[in-house]
Order: sequence, then C-alpha cells, then structure tokens
Amino acid sequence: MPSADIGLIGLAVMGSNLALNIAEKGHTIAVSNRTASRIDDFLAAAGDLRSRIVPNADLTAFVQSIKRPRSIIIMVKAGKPVDEMIARLVPLLDKGDAIIECGNSLYTDTARRFADLTPKGIGYLGVGVSGGEEGARHGPSIMVGGSKEQWHNAEAVLTAIAAKFKGESCCAYLGEGGAGHFVKTIHNGIEYGDMQMIAEVYGVMRDGLGMRPTECAEVFRKWNKGPLNSYLIEITGHVLDYVDTETQKPLVDLILDKAGQKGTGRWSAIAAEDLGVPATAIEGAVAARSLSSLKDERMAAEKVYGEMASGNARVTLEDLEQALLAGKIVSYAQGFAVLQRASEENGWGLPLATIAKIWRAGCIIRSKFLDQMSAAYAKGGNINLLMVPDFVAVMKGSHGALRRVISAGAAAELPLICLSASLSYFDSYRQGRGTANLIQGQRDFFGAHGFEIAGRGPDQHGVWPATIHE
Repeated sequence: MPSADIGLIGLAVMGSNLALNIAEKGHTIAVSNRTASRIDDFLAAAGDLRSRIVPNADLTAFVQSIKRPRSIIIMVKAGKPVDEMIARLVPLLDKGDAIIECGNSLYTDTARRFADLTPKGIGYLGVGVSGGEEGARHGPSIMVGGSKEQWHNAEAVLTAIAAKFKGESCCAYLGEGGAGHFVKTIHNGIEYGDMQMIAEVYGVMRDGLGMRPTECAEVFRKWNKGPLNSYLIEITGHVLDYVDTETQKPLVDLILDKAGQKGTGRWSAIAAEDLGVPATAIEGAVAARSLSSLKDERMAAEKVYGEMASGNARVTLEDLEQALLAGKIVSYAQGFAVLQRASEENGWGLPLATIAKIWRAGCIIRSKFLDQMSAAYAKGGNINLLMVPDFVAVMKGSHGALRRVISAGAAAELPLICLSASLSYFDSYRQGRGTANLIQGQRDFFGAHGFEIAGRGPDQHGVWPATIHE
C-alpha cells in the first residue's frame, strides 16, 4: 500500500538534507540510492524522523511506495546521470506522475527533458535550489520551472520546506520548460559577481591598506549592520575571523588562492552573451575565477614583472563600503536584465517581483535591498534597476566612491576586475552619446554593413576612399 507523499533519489549531502527537511515538515518521504549502504547510513542518522522515511534500494518497490500522482525528486549529478535516471524511472511511472530534478542542471537540458516527457504524460520540473547544505536542511530558496499541473501536485511539500521571509514561503513556480533552472543559473551568476567584488575589496584592505584578517573581519561585521546587510557579507566576517587550530594562524591566509567553479557562473555569462545582454560584472567574476586557477603562471609572471606595490592605496573604508554597494547594485541590475530578456525570448513570463521575493531568505545572495527590487518590479514594466528611483539615489551617492576605489586600485597595482567592469557598465549605460558611431563607420568601410543617420533612416553608406590590402 503506497504510503509516501513524495520520493527522493540520491542521498548525498544535499539529497539527505532535503529528505530530512521534508520529513521534519510532517511529510512521509520514500528514499532510494544507487549505493544501498548509503540508505542505511542515512536512516541511522535520521533520529526521530525515521518514522516518516520509507527506504527502498529497489527502484520498482521505491516507486510503488509513493502515492499517486507521484512526485519523485532526483538529486544526482547533472548531465548524463540525470538522463540515465530518467530512462530508468519512466517505464515505472504512470501518466500524471512527475520527475522533479533539483540539481544544478543546464536549463537547455531541462527544456529538452520537459519536451521529451510531456507527450508521454509525465511531468518534468526543473527546480533550482539555493542555500547550500544548511539551506537544504532548514529552508532553501526554491525556483520551480516545468509542468504547472505537476507543480501543483508537489506544491504543498516544496512550499513547506522552503525558507520563510516574514511568513512568506521562498518558493514559487516561475514558468515552463527550463525557467526554474535558468533563474537559478542567473542567481549563481549574480552570486559570482557578489563574491568577487567582496574579494576585491578584501584585497584592497589586505594589500592596499595593510590590514590583518581580524581587522578586515571587524569591518565586514560593521558593514553587515548597514546597507550591505546580506548573507555573503555576514559569512565573510566569519571566514576572515577564523583561526586554524593547527597553526594558530588566520585560516584565510593558509587557503590557496585558486577559486573553484562548477559551471553555473560560466553558464550565466554564456546565456547573457547569447541573449545579447551585457553582464560585465558576471563575466568579470567568471574571468577572475579562471585567472585564479592559473597559479603557476601568475607566480611566473610575478617574477618577470616584479611584485606589486602594497600598503599604499589612498582610499578610505567608507569609500570601500560605498563602492561595494554600487558594484552590487550593478551586478543585480545586469542579472535581472538577463532574466527579463530570457523571459521574452522563451515566452516564460518570468515574475521578476516574485523572483526577488523568493531570494530574500534561504539563498546565498539574500540581501537587504531585495525588498526594494521586488517592490520596483511589482509596479510592472521592464525597467532596469539602475532606473528605479531608490537605486538611482543610492548610485548617485555611491558611484563617486567606486571611482575613487578603482583609481586607487589602479595606482596601487591592485586588480579590481569585477568592480571595474561594474563601473564601466554604469558609465556606458548612462552615456547618452557613446562611441559606437565610429564602430558603425568602420563596419561600413570594410563590410558595407550600413549605418543609421537621424532624419535619413537606416541603411546609409559612406563613400569611402579605396585602400590597398597587403
């Protein structure tokens, strides 16, 4: 007799924590895993929640233990393993059942799977889950895309396990196909930019102002009480304050300066380029991570060019705070612009106000000003955040500090790839008369691509002198 409200396959850290979260919220959950011993380990650690868990290593028995219409979460590695699991599940499912994929899948893969399964009567939900291990266990931000009908079948469970912000669940249905995973991808792109800008500001403190990690930590704790209040600013203080028990040195000074990446940040930059939306902060952050991986090359280059100057950055901590605030706003503005364009291109109808709302708690980029963003989009329109009155006021007050920080960084030989990209975007966005007129002239000269002249219309051409090609 089926007894489980929902099923979950894949009991690695994220899957295990989601399963415990579901059980803790009062739902009975069936669990399975390719390696049966992991099921035993999971049950042993479940404690009082064991009574709401239905374990089964056999996939057929696992499926049969779930109430119809079935909703089955899969938490396996993105890519081929997801397709392989779908192939195993589909023959065991009935029309109206749904597969809910909660990993970090490429949104085009999710759209393909949605299109393949829909004619078979099997729902497919591509669900972005943000918040890391802690979020999965106690309340993540959940971004749902795919079949709306099957979303309603799983809505009660997913809404219950999501983070809450002032009583509102940070879970929402966002659109068909790959909408949910696309939103999660852009979330991660914004996260990349946020983290890189924080790291760059830390670099100015460390190398430009000669501050110790504990001193930096104190500054970030202070900033977290003001406009920069956010999860990433909060944890930065903790990371900088932590002392290695073996050496009694600041742990951050011992960690190798090579940043990892699993692909979502790169996907967000590629998506922005494909859609023709400038996302320079995200692209800069991805490039910075790639540069960080070139440790041996960087060390060799340092020997060739000499060590960079240090301890001579002429900048204040107040300027650093305001510069980081300005950079963050630009990064969010770019991310939401990408979401808007993708929504138009794919017919998703992404609810931008809702997206900002469900990012207010649970997710990695939760921050104080997401409320303002949500309110701005709730009024309707496709306005860039840099044109929202609240953010116009902030940018007018903070972009001067961003300029001073970047100028000081350049003079002190401090790399600020992401903050610089944000400022350049801001200046380009607000420049009424740019320089692309020269580019259009060049394009017409060598390729007869044409240009537009006010009052004469498009498809104009110059009468250019002949040139000698050698």
